[in-house]
Amino acid sequence: MSTPKVGFVSLGCPKALTDSELILTQLSAEGYQTSKTYDGADLVIVNTCGFIDDAVRESLDTIGEALAENGKVIVTGCLGAREGEGGGNLVRQMHPSVLAVTGPHATHEVMEAVHTHLPKPHDPFTDLVPAAGIKLTPRHYAYLKISEGCNHRCTFCIIPSMRGDLVSRPVGDVLKEAKALFEGGVKELLVVSQDTSAYGVDLKYRTGFFDGRPVKTRMLELVQALGELAEPHGAWVRLHYVYPYPSVDEVVPLMATGRVLPYLDVPFQHSHPDVLKRMKRPASGERNLERIQAWRAACPELVVRSTFIAGFPGETDAEFQHLLDFVREAKIDRAGCFAYSPVEGAAANDIPGMLPTEVREERRARFMAVAEEVSTAKLRERIGATMQVLVDSAPGLGRKGGVGRTYADAPEIDGTVRLLPPEKISKQLKVGEFTRARIVDTQGHDLVGVPI
Repeated sequence: MSTPKVGFVSLGCPKALTDSELILTQLSAEGYQTSKTYDGADLVIVNTCGFIDDAVRESLDTIGEALAENGKVIVTGCLGAREGEGGGNLVRQMHPSVLAVTGPHATHEVMEAVHTHLPKPHDPFTDLVPAAGIKLTPRHYAYLKISEGCNHRCTFCIIPSMRGDLVSRPVGDVLKEAKALFEGGVKELLVVSQDTSAYGVDLKYRTGFFDGRPVKTRMLELVQALGELAEPHGAWVRLHYVYPYPSVDEVVPLMATGRVLPYLDVPFQHSHPDVLKRMKRPASGERNLERIQAWRAACPELVVRSTFIAGFPGETDAEFQHLLDFVREAKIDRAGCFAYSPVEGAAANDIPGMLPTEVREERRARFMAVAEEVSTAKLRERIGATMQVLVDSAPGLGRKGGVGRTYADAPEIDGTVRLLPPEKISKQLKVGEFTRARIVDTQGHDLVGVPI
């Protein structure tokens, strides 16, 4: 009897990616094989995103494509938790022939559906699965999800209705996974969650245990422990989705000492106090400029990336100008921006002053022009510096150059370093290893460097 094969499509954010990795790990542990094509699979799993309208359309289109080319489809992820018209399940309304639908972080439910429609192989060898599980990222970097859900009720967001309230993973489990990843060759660990700064709030920061020693379930202690695990491997630890609570002030000194990368991904969303109030954003948003300045004073190398929303309901010309001024004054290194999207179920849709689509898009374009101006100026300051670069691509051992990233660049969302041919003929570049490079130019959002 042939080994059953499962096709897999993973859409959405890094949190969804880690859900996909858990499912793939369980599939592999039970002896299933994965197929790279729809027609070569016995069934297909689609892990969906349901945050904004474009993501919903992409997910529904992907489900339809999988149904057309394979016919047997299991749907999981955030879109699986969305309600359709009349309170029914949106996915089932749009694609009634799917085999099963689950919400996010539902590995057990997905596996039950797989078992129902594709019985698992007999007596698989579970020790063939790597200790760190199956990963969808390149071997040299991996995402580490430390919690699920969110306690905030931001008016533009429906994630809590899909993923629930904050549930922090036990700190011992998180550190065990991190250790396995580093020992498996990971050189960059990207910490993700819906709210990294709130890690442990739901557990009242209770003390857990790792390698026989107590560790408090709190961001500061977690980051300290991750830094200690990374150090012997010369690996990076990068923090994402960090709300600007005062507690972050304690983590920045760790960045100054090199224990964790001096990089903060902070979802500010806006700068004007009135807009932040309409958004129901936490953490005293009106003090964000002051907070960034204090962080940079404690750690001058700090890079701040953020996301913003332009054209939020009721946003006045003055409030939007306040946002542009903030980006310039705060010197946000990397910024992304969405035009407000009236996601079904979001409370912000009921706020007076919904702006026309063309105004929202025009403000997004204006924002990105300013953000690029700030980012480009910051990049030019790097010219002449020698920086450590993690190599992501190096055809022919890099004899003709390659592509890598500095500490300032998270994979997929930030810029890269275009590596020119090395100065020394004997110099080789290897994917997943670090090299030193002298920065000689900029190219849009990217740097140009010569390996030395």
